Amino acid sequence: MRGNPRRNEENYQERNYFMKKIVMTGGGTAGHVTPNIALFPALRNEGFDISYIGSYDGIEKRLIEEQGIPYFGISSGKLRRYFDPKNFSDPFKVLKGYWQSIKLLKKIQPDIVFSKGGFVSVPVILAAGHCRIPSIIHESDITPGLANRLAIPRATRVCCNFPETMDYLPKEKAVLTGSPIRRELLNGKADSAFQLCRFSDRNKPAILIIGGSSGSRAINTAIRNLLPELVKKYNIIHLCGKGNLDISLQQVAGYAQFEYAGEELADMFALADFVISRAGANAICELLALHKPNILIPLSASASRGDQILNANSFRTQGFSYVLEEESVTNTTLLEAIEDISGKKDSYIDAMKKSSSRNSIDAIVGLILEIAGHVRRL
Repeated sequence: MRGNPRRNEENYQERNYFMKKIVMTGGGTAGHVTPNIALFPALRNEGFDISYIGSYDGIEKRLIEEQGIPYFGISSGKLRRYFDPKNFSDPFKVLKGYWQSIKLLKKIQPDIVFSKGGFVSVPVILAAGHCRIPSIIHESDITPGLANRLAIPRATRVCCNFPETMDYLPKEKAVLTGSPIRRELLNGKADSAFQLCRFSDRNKPAILIIGGSSGSRAINTAIRNLLPELVKKYNIIHLCGKGNLDISLQQVAGYAQFEYAGEELADMFALADFVISRAGANAICELLALHKPNILIPLSASASRGDQILNANSFRTQGFSYVLEEESVTNTTLLEAIEDISGKKDSYIDAMKKSSSRNSIDAIVGLILEIAGHVRRL
């Protein structure tokens, strides 16, 4: 709808002044965005007007705009713990993002800011502190990442997934909530996935392999090496990552490969008897909520800060997962893991059903309402 931009801006502010308003932030990876998306329906039901601050062109921009949420891009930079020439320029990008965030928060006038992390969230949380707007951070991993560590001193509360994380957070701020899970994942239809994958044998159990948004060379290679053996007993759904399809395997009966899955992921989960996955916090919390037996292959410490290894070990200790270190992935070890999880499937399911997993969405939205109820407008 066209019109006078200044008048439209005035109408926007006047229309929304008396609504409950929240600014959400987080980006860089899908894991910093999808939990925010999981909160949208409950926040709308509570009457919140939602706005989102992210980077100019990060993955969060597309994901949020698909939800019909007003999106505001800011300058952002990565704060690295290793030498890179960009370390000299990125602090200035963060500083620019900080002043942009202050301007946006004064325009939107939210009751509260909620952050899922990632480096774009740092200037937003710091700006919220400057504007005296309460803020809540959610930390998915056992140990807080660098972005959240920088933001925590200015946050009002810090939500977390794991009991172990409480030891790394200020006691007066820490709240154990678990991670928000998209409700649509709980309502998948196995028949839809069976038809999508063009499987022919309904008596075979199904394995879902998830290597992360960019895929995993180690997992992809091991699965494809074992394929002749696996398809004798299982239907295989392989999410191999962008650019990692193997066209020579397109006609293998009982094997369906995809670069990634969108809405159909819920159906794939419904069909899967067990899952082979990376150990990102959001991914494993989805497996727990769905009670899916799983083999976790965490990203190695040489390629990360080691958070996936800690996540996976926590789930192994609680009896939820079989853990296979990436450096140990071979045809033999992966086949042994699959045979183990297949034979002990019920014990893994029982452990997950007995877990003290929470209704994370209700817990987080309740906390948002509590903190937002004691706010002073700019």
